Amino acid sequence: MSGLNSLFNRATFGTRCKTCLNLAVSRIKLLHNRRELQLKNMRKEIAQFLQTGQEAIARIKVEHVIREQNISAAYEILELFCEFLIARIPVLEAQRNCPPELLEAVASIIFASPRCSDVPELLQVRNLLTAKYGKDFVSAAAELRPDSGVNRTVIEKLSVGAPPVDIRLKILKEISQEYNLDWDTSSTEKEFSKKHEDLLDGSIPLPPIKSPTDVSSPKIGKQESKELNNHASRTESPLSSPKNIVLKSSESETEANQRPLDAMERAQAALATAEHALAAARAAAELSKVKLFTPESPKHFH
Repeated sequence: MSGLNSLFNRATFGTRCKTCLNLAVSRIKLLHNRRELQLKNMRKEIAQFLQTGQEAIARIKVEHVIREQNISAAYEILELFCEFLIARIPVLEAQRNCPPELLEAVASIIFASPRCSDVPELLQVRNLLTAKYGKDFVSAAAELRPDSGVNRTVIEKLSVGAPPVDIRLKILKEISQEYNLDWDTSSTEKEFSKKHEDLLDGSIPLPPIKSPTDVSSPKIGKQESKELNNHASRTESPLSSPKNIVLKSSESETEANQRPLDAMERAQAALATAEHALAAARAAAELSKVKLFTPESPKHFH
């Protein structure tokens, strides 16, 4: 195998280009037959979807059918260009620049080679043309610069955009006629006539976006100030009853649970609960100290 590669590398431009072009023609013919069988099965599947009322699936499948048909049409044109260049190999080899009569075929192969991954021989032809004519010439065809000479049909058939609505509807009608289906096209035509903005139909209202400034509402601010005042009063009077403190804490928690809490309110409620518990503990400690040293305490401490 390495010997064949070395012989191929030592061959002239014309010999290598002719070999790659012949291999590309053979592969394109093989792929054409395979694609024709695949398209036949796909069209039959779409006919079954139309017959069973699954038009939504048929509308999606028909895009793939159109894509395969476009690729097949582009390959037929590329096959003709390859055969044309095979017959003009002596002209390509003799002239330093690309002859004007061969520009369309050469530029179309350069443009299509990276988009036809299942025909790697076209990419080899592109590499040979790059070595002969330079990177600027190849870039002009690949980027579709003005006067690049690329065939317009090849550009259209190898484009990746969605097929037009009229083409999709036309193919669906052809399939229904091919399989003698009694298919009502009204629903599909109505679906295709919808604009992009009408697809949502406005039936699902979007929830209002809550501004971050809404978290600090005046009501919450007043509640925070009230809780701070209650906490200060409990701290100043340590003799207040722990039962009342716990009761106020539970009432405050109940009020907090009744409000529609968001993340900020839940955090504030947790902080207030912790402060209430700490204040209750301090009040209980102060109360025990006062009871310990009251005048009614037993005299045996002296």
